[in-house]
Amino acid sequence: MQLFEYAVLRVVPRVEREEFLNVGVIVYCRSRGFLETRFQLPEARLRALAPDLDLDEITARLQAFERICQGRATGGTIGQLPIAERFRWLTATRSTVVQTSPVHPGLCADASETLARLYSQLVE
Repeated sequence: MQLFEYAVLRVVPRVEREEFLNVGVIVYCRSRGFLETRFQLPEARLRALAPDLDLDEITARLQAFERICQGRATGGTIGQLPIAERFRWLTATRSTVVQTSPVHPGLCADASETLARLYSQLVE
C-alpha cells in the first residue's frame, strides 16, 4: 500500500455565498510519482446556481490544472516545478471560482484506480 493525498475540485460560482459543486478530483502519490486530475462540468447544475457563469472560462481553468499535473512546458512556470510543489500549489487555499477542498490522505494499491474511485464517489 502507498500513501496518497487528494483534494476535490470545486466550482464556487459566487464566492461570497460559499455554494459549490464538486467537479473533479486531484490525486498525488509521491512514491509512484503520480499526479493526475479528472473533472467534468455539470452544466445544467452550474447554470441553476449561476445562470451567467462563463463555462468556457471555468473549463480553461480546469484544463490549466490538468496541464500543471502533467508537468510539461504547457503547464507554464508552475508546471515545471517538482511534482510535490505542483500538488501543493494546485491545492493552496484560494478565493476564486475554482477552488479545492482541504487535502485528505489515504492508502492505495493503485493511484489511478483510486482517482477513478474518488471521482465516482465525490463527483459523479
